Amino acid sequence: MSLVLNQPPRRILVRGVNWLGDAVMTTPALLRLRERFPDARITLLCLEKLSELWLRHPAVDETISIAAGESVFATAKKLRAKKFDLAVVLPNSPRSALEVFLAGIPQRVGYARPWRNLFLTHAIPPRAGAVKMRKRTVAEIKRLVADGETGERQATSGKSVGHQVHEYLHLVAACGASQEPLAPQLTVTSEEIEFVKSEFNLNDGSASGPFFGLNPGAEYGSAKRWPAEKFITTAIEIQRQTDCTWVVFGGRADKVIADTIERGIDSNVCNVAGQTSLRELMALIKCCRVLLTNDTGPMHVAAALGTPVVVPFGSTSPELTGPGLPGDPRHRLLQSNAPCSPCFLRECPIDFRCMNDLSVKQVVEAVLNALP
Repeated sequence: MSLVLNQPPRRILVRGVNWLGDAVMTTPALLRLRERFPDARITLLCLEKLSELWLRHPAVDETISIAAGESVFATAKKLRAKKFDLAVVLPNSPRSALEVFLAGIPQRVGYARPWRNLFLTHAIPPRAGAVKMRKRTVAEIKRLVADGETGERQATSGKSVGHQVHEYLHLVAACGASQEPLAPQLTVTSEEIEFVKSEFNLNDGSASGPFFGLNPGAEYGSAKRWPAEKFITTAIEIQRQTDCTWVVFGGRADKVIADTIERGIDSNVCNVAGQTSLRELMALIKCCRVLLTNDTGPMHVAAALGTPVVVPFGSTSPELTGPGLPGDPRHRLLQSNAPCSPCFLRECPIDFRCMNDLSVKQVVEAVLNALP
């Protein structure tokens, strides 16, 4: 169902998604929407924790933040005052559609989903080629391991049309925008980069080699985390070969594992876990020549800033949510041959073979090969 416009909208609201990595994957769609409506004022509605992501982004003129615990009625009241012509609802939740309905926005575009279609003027059917992330059952995982099957995982390999960026592009295409893929894009300024170097003592003369990033956490769950001891051994070997300084990233919840890795590396390491704002995280990642990371938000941030990433994938699929534009040769995405991968579970119910099978040697070689 395509939107028919009598005249180009002057004020467009985009309801953003709620997770950092997902938000980065929406940037190609936002850029295409800007391309389609160059004279419109585009406002992004997002959770307060993500508002900094959109500073100086070429597709976004302003943001409206949703505070933690804010009611749908309070959000709608803020939107109503802005008198938007068009709303593009990127999340699939009932609440996100209800917000724009209560705000009285006359044109409301989003994917058709249960409990929300009545709130949309244009409920867009699922995209042809869309791939659903189906969690495996424990019984299925044990059967696959017992049988040694790998066919189901291999069947999706290389099918970049299943990537999440296409979901968002397809939605803005209903507004007349191009759905030709673009690489996700974020921006930081040289002033921000110089500030973080000073703030975190990266310009104190103690570092003789390049800065490499290491991001050992993953908010989704332990199934996405390569073991800490392997990160440590890898970091020490790469440091021996390159004389690099490691910058260890993470949120407050990652402080324990980041501290463990800092102690394990011991020298030429800067641990900033739990100490950065989102803009500072972005600027520090931009300072790094490469980021070794799990499949998590900072992985997407790095790729969108042009920093190569090396990622051990286990419970998730790079074909669906890998960094950057699918097939970007700058990145190294590693997968084992575990027959149960990807399972999309938060915690491994068996022996974590998908991550344990990825060796330190493989990751060291991948990092060295990813260096620009």
